[in-house]
Amino acid sequence: MSVKASVSISDQQDSFARKLVEDGRYASLSAVVQRGLELVREETELKDAELAALKQLIDERMNGEFVTMEESDRRIGAMIAEQKKAYGL
Repeated sequence: MSVKASVSISDQQDSFARKLVEDGRYASLSAVVQRGLELVREETELKDAELAALKQLIDERMNGEFVTMEESDRRIGAMIAEQKKAYGL
């Protein structure tokens, strides 16, 4: 189903959209606007998904194990030493 809507765009946006139609990249001005809205929708959904993943990671980290700075330094040192050994360094 299509809905007719009236929108205002700048002269520069109008010229750009009309050029896209003239160049055959889009069938009509409506198609240009529809594609623009689709891109905004996709971008919004992607940002929402990234934010949800970040929130989940933060929650997991907050509910996970906490270690002291000293223990963290020790673990990192051990991982570095293990990697050096694996590479024969």
